[in-house]
Amino acid sequence: MTGAPTPMRELAELWLAQDPDPETRAELAALLDDEDALRDRFGARLEFGTAGLRGELGAGPNRMNRVTVMRAAAGLAARLPAGSGVVIGFDARHNSRRFAEDTAAVVTGAGLRAWLMPGPLPTPVLAFAVRHLGAAAGVMVTASHNPPRDNGYKVYWSDGAQIVPPVDREISAAIDAVGRVDELPLGEGWTVLGDEIVEAYLDALSVLPVADAAGLKVAYTPMHGVGRDVLLRAFERAGIPAPAVVAEQAEPDPDFPTVAFPNPEEPGAMDLVLALAARTGADLVVANDPDADRLALAVPTRDGGWRALTGDEVGGLLAEHVLRHTSGDDRLVVTTIVSSSLLGAIARGHGVRFAETLTGFKWIMKAEGRLVFGYEEALGYSVGAEDGVVVHDKDGVSAAVAAAALTAEARRDGRTLLDLLDDQARRYGLHATAQLSVRVDDLSLITGMMARLRAEPPKELAGRPVEAVDDLARGADGLPPTDGLRFRLDGARVVVRPSGTEPKLKCYLEVVRPAGDDVDAARARADADLTALRQAVAALLA
Repeated sequence: MTGAPTPMRELAELWLAQDPDPETRAELAALLDDEDALRDRFGARLEFGTAGLRGELGAGPNRMNRVTVMRAAAGLAARLPAGSGVVIGFDARHNSRRFAEDTAAVVTGAGLRAWLMPGPLPTPVLAFAVRHLGAAAGVMVTASHNPPRDNGYKVYWSDGAQIVPPVDREISAAIDAVGRVDELPLGEGWTVLGDEIVEAYLDALSVLPVADAAGLKVAYTPMHGVGRDVLLRAFERAGIPAPAVVAEQAEPDPDFPTVAFPNPEEPGAMDLVLALAARTGADLVVANDPDADRLALAVPTRDGGWRALTGDEVGGLLAEHVLRHTSGDDRLVVTTIVSSSLLGAIARGHGVRFAETLTGFKWIMKAEGRLVFGYEEALGYSVGAEDGVVVHDKDGVSAAVAAAALTAEARRDGRTLLDLLDDQARRYGLHATAQLSVRVDDLSLITGMMARLRAEPPKELAGRPVEAVDDLARGADGLPPTDGLRFRLDGARVVVRPSGTEPKLKCYLEVVRPAGDDVDAARARADADLTALRQAVAALLA
């Protein structure tokens, strides 16, 4: 290279001088003469927000690496009270353990106490541990169901729930004030927890009601993640027969070799567990995502096939299961503004309190009251008993226990989860939901689409007049402002918002129809309505 160093190269050389990781140092050293690569890594940075940090592994501030993690840990430590503690968990992704140990070193070096999980464990165990140990905060190193080359850094507060504003902004400001990471004081005196923390979590799940589940057959996949061992122990504790586990996906594997995306919502991700269910004659199919905070279900159909249930369908079923096993008019059930309106109808039917929040479990857990059940359509559920939810975050393990218990109850009565869905449709109306996502490479395209929708909202969609438009950026129904639009139609609803974790514009569609006596016919009509609505929204965004 000739001439003066470019600003990007100067930033890269400063980074190289402090990076403790020989792998990312070598990676970056090989890129010093590649201006485009340097601009990609140093022209922007991963922003710390309410989802913490999440991004591709690699060198530079726009990647997940040891420097990024140590800066985040130092910023978090600076925001916490002197003498307080942080509990740190990690999954089985590439570098997760290393990032967790770096966090423990920075936290203890800052004079705080740190507890490190004994090994790769589900995110809900970490969320539980925050309150159980009386920690001021928690950190979970995970990228959940993102692609293999990603990792992330999720922060919990003392209530065991994910952080919300203004805490995220305060931590972000503290991160900005961190200097060179090779000058940070590092400690060694953190506590590595033992199996007792998992035992405490499993003890807490014992409040969940489980009827006689003898003979229940479950097929299960942990999706190459960390859910298997804890779920098997939870089932055994609850008296639920051990599930058949997909052998190819049973062990943690950060490369996720059998799936294109390790997300149960993605097409094809559940093929192996459905095949296992067919071979074993399963009554229920259960899938976790890699950090086991989400749950997907599928059930056998009357014609011998399999049907994956939507997040909203599972949410409605689990809600009624919890409400049947708890008491009191002060019970609270909560979902988000992009989830089905069914939960509100269920709450009215049971005479309990109901609330809607912004998208994300961090908001669900901020609802005030005796929260016994919360869910979001993206396969996240928090189940509870009389004293409230067990974990203050979505929990795919306890939700799997509840789903198996519900299936066992229905099976005892000669019924299935599909029968229960039909019951709900007759009682509350058929609430059919679907999604449409527009993935982009250039995030400015999403900004442009949202601006266009605000400037020229549609007057009708699929022949249905748009009766009202709610700009969620201005706040709606007493909720904090968020970037989103809600279109209220006659018998339908559409919510459009940018994804908080992926380069997508997400559209959430709902159609509500009376079911009458013929639920199958009503469902067919609702499916046709959703198809028309999806086509209309896709054309609107084209």
